[in-house]
Amino acid sequence: MKNAKAIKITDTSLRDAHQSLLATRMRLGEMLPIIDLMDQIGYHSVEIWGGATFDACLRYLNEDPWERLQHLSMGLTKTKKQMLLRGQNLVGYRHYADDALIEFIKRSVANGIDIIRIFDALNDLRNMEKAIQVAREEGVHAQGTICYTTSPFHNLDHFVRLGHDLKNVGSDSICIKDMSGLIAPYIAYELVGRLKKEVGLPVQLHSHYSSGMASMAYLKAAEAGVDVIDTATAPLSMGTSQPATDTMVAAFKDTPYDTGLDVEQLTGVSQHFKEIISDYKIPRDVMGVDTNVLIYQIPGGMISNLAAQLADQNATHLLQQVLDEVPSVRADLGYPPLVTPTSQIVGTQAMFNVLTGERYKMIITEVKNYVRGLYGVPPGEISPELKEIVLKGDKPITGRPADHIAPQLEEAKKEIAAFIEKEEDVLSYILLPNVALDFFKRRKGLLPPLENNSSGGNKDGKRGSGSSDKEKSLQLEDIFRVDENLIWSDDYNTVYPVA
Repeated sequence: MKNAKAIKITDTSLRDAHQSLLATRMRLGEMLPIIDLMDQIGYHSVEIWGGATFDACLRYLNEDPWERLQHLSMGLTKTKKQMLLRGQNLVGYRHYADDALIEFIKRSVANGIDIIRIFDALNDLRNMEKAIQVAREEGVHAQGTICYTTSPFHNLDHFVRLGHDLKNVGSDSICIKDMSGLIAPYIAYELVGRLKKEVGLPVQLHSHYSSGMASMAYLKAAEAGVDVIDTATAPLSMGTSQPATDTMVAAFKDTPYDTGLDVEQLTGVSQHFKEIISDYKIPRDVMGVDTNVLIYQIPGGMISNLAAQLADQNATHLLQQVLDEVPSVRADLGYPPLVTPTSQIVGTQAMFNVLTGERYKMIITEVKNYVRGLYGVPPGEISPELKEIVLKGDKPITGRPADHIAPQLEEAKKEIAAFIEKEEDVLSYILLPNVALDFFKRRKGLLPPLENNSSGGNKDGKRGSGSSDKEKSLQLEDIFRVDENLIWSDDYNTVYPVA
């Protein structure tokens, strides 16, 4: 313990926690009443933006995600504001041009972001380097990210090499992003220790409780010298979310790792969110701890998404076959880490392989793009048979995928000139064209308003009564969704095996 030091806390309650448990449905009006108290706690940072929040605001909540960022930033005057960026995917599901990336980061910083966690679903450095560079140029903390997974191609040496690469391109710190709760406690100890010793940057550990190991991994990471851990307020913790802030603070109290945070103040935060989630029904049967995630490696919410898609096709009886197919599809694709968007791509292709009764009889659009190299270089080799089916003798692209994308900003400005009210609107349109355009039309009164399909946060920010008739039972298909136009092929025509 001679190197023990206080552990810092990044609280994920306003982003990843409710993305993991509430399908990202928490409204701004449910956050603002507690923001002043959260600002007093002394967190290292609060994650407030990025990931699926951008999509959910526009698609479901009739909120402008940029306005959410502005309001939360104004409330957090003492605490660093953090966001999650999917590298060249930004907060969407495909790669975007460099001009869009540069402008997106500039506007994110101008609207209050202090720390940008930058990852790529393939750990392809080329898809992170530009974002890291621009974040540094904008004067904010650029956190390079290692997406943790297990496979024949992923081991500690691999991750440490990636840590060196992230340092060499300018990362200020390194995050180990364990999106499915796969990292075992003693592996966390060894990986954190090696990154600290061999790479020499601050290290942050982000894990989910999906397999039940995350809090133990955090404890061993603390012993290895981790600088920051990601946690969520108790009512929004555990299951497919992070370990509880309250619990981890209590566990480290009066030890060399003491966070210095006040448990009584944290109780006030927890009480607020306990009242908020009383208006939701969290489907703990599908969102709780499930050690099968160690086999399938897809987040629990994605499993529920597959179940919902199968139910739509009267094929629920095939769920176990789909889950069994996921590792095979992942192997065929060169063992990508399963995180947005690769988790959706692999899971959906596995579903079609089972539904059609023949592997790769129907190949979804984004598997084709993946094999063509449009997502980057996977850790392992793509199956030669799959390559032949998709490429038909052609070669995949070489070089950085974004180099093949023409500039997007000026054309987008022309396309939505009649709807632009602020410069960020152009970025919203580039990221999610159909979703953003519908939002702009609702804003102008050209489309009817969305139904208030998320209880607990009305337009004026007032909560519902919490009574059972107001409870929001989250639909499984809402969780860990991906934009359909990236997945469903025009020639979709399934034939189902007999039950």
